[in-house]
Amino acid sequence: MKQQHEPGIAVVVGPDEGDSFWQPVPANGFVRTLLNRANTGASVDFSAGTQTVAPGCHVREHFHDDREEVIFITEGTGTALIDGVEHPLAPGACLFLGKSRKHSFLNAGPEPLSFFWILMPGGLDDFFRQIGRVRQPGEPAPQSFARPADIDRIEANTVFGWTAKS
Repeated sequence: MKQQHEPGIAVVVGPDEGDSFWQPVPANGFVRTLLNRANTGASVDFSAGTQTVAPGCHVREHFHDDREEVIFITEGTGTALIDGVEHPLAPGACLFLGKSRKHSFLNAGPEPLSFFWILMPGGLDDFFRQIGRVRQPGEPAPQSFARPADIDRIEANTVFGWTAKS
């Protein structure tokens, strides 16, 4: 007897779709939150999106104590610092970051540094929503703005095990 399998859901998010948020210092730039368990019905909890880090800016050193992360560089150049070791970033580079691996990303170049990310289990989209400002596709970047005053609470209640204060 041949078993029949029901196909799962398919979700396509267009280039101007999904939630997008301007990010505070020191990253500046913006994120797009694209896919998660809620909008896909996936059997595995995850969140996925993109982040663009402005020239001369960085993602603070941090780790996720109970999550794993995949990063795929799509644009620009920079440096990843993973557990104190520098790794060059350029389009096509791919990183897997296991639980509690300290990491940060620096864009020392003249162009934006962009990457696709997947966090398992999810929740990074919740963090970006809480610290960012809503972004509309095509609008100019706002003046740099500070992280929320309650950033420590937000980080502790979302996906971070530890974050540098810089």
